[in-house]
Amino acid sequence: MATMTLLETDDLKAQLKKTWSAGDYDRFSRYMEQGAQLFYEQLDIPPGCQLLYVACGSGQLALWAARDGIEVTGIDIAPNLVSRAQARAKAEGLNAHFLEGDAEELPFEDGSFDVVTSLIGAMFAPRPELVARELLRVCSPGGTIAMGNWTPEGFVGQMFRTFAKFIAPSGMPSPVLWGDESVVRERLGAGVSHLKMTRRHYHLDYPFSTVETVELFRQYYGPTNCAFGSLDERSSNKLREELEALWSTHNRAASGLTFVPAEYLEVIAVRA
Repeated sequence: MATMTLLETDDLKAQLKKTWSAGDYDRFSRYMEQGAQLFYEQLDIPPGCQLLYVACGSGQLALWAARDGIEVTGIDIAPNLVSRAQARAKAEGLNAHFLEGDAEELPFEDGSFDVVTSLIGAMFAPRPELVARELLRVCSPGGTIAMGNWTPEGFVGQMFRTFAKFIAPSGMPSPVLWGDESVVRERLGAGVSHLKMTRRHYHLDYPFSTVETVELFRQYYGPTNCAFGSLDERSSNKLREELEALWSTHNRAASGLTFVPAEYLEVIAVRA
């Protein structure tokens, strides 16, 4: 990515915005709200703190925080998700503000937030060195930076490798490198005074079969929706078969239901 021209970078950003705007992430994310709540509760943030939620999607973690009296700002590259998050906050009368923006160039002053967090979000930005710089920059000294990132070895990392058989590489670093402890340590570096990393499991829990789960991803999860849309019928059918086999192999639920533990790396850092 360091050698990409400005035009190439802009083209990639436009494609990423299109990707995350596709499908219906709000509908998709409702099945993942329990995991977002658990991640948020582990942070134990005092009321009155200023929290920034980077790559906020349709609100998830931000809404939990706002309900607890935390002053929340969310930012996301997809304008339709920003609108949905704002509508959800307004419907509950919550003190949360959402805006469209880029994790690589956050529109905030240095040290603006007590807590800067991103759950399965900022890891997808194409230039991780800029993301790391921005997360550190907008966090106040002594403040907390918290991330949840899929690991290369976990279920979602395996799912990404399945997609890679069918989709040409984007040219950006693999998002799951944010789930590698040594890489995170290198990226955050001297910007933090304390860094704790713990491997945890996000429960992908669906009240329907693995076949229906793959279809849920195909219809409503932007990257999967776009991936299938880029393939011919033969390749699309083959990809569907491989995904259904992967979900079936890892499924721990009874017949007709889906429950797959997906490993992620919880990153908790203190800004130096």
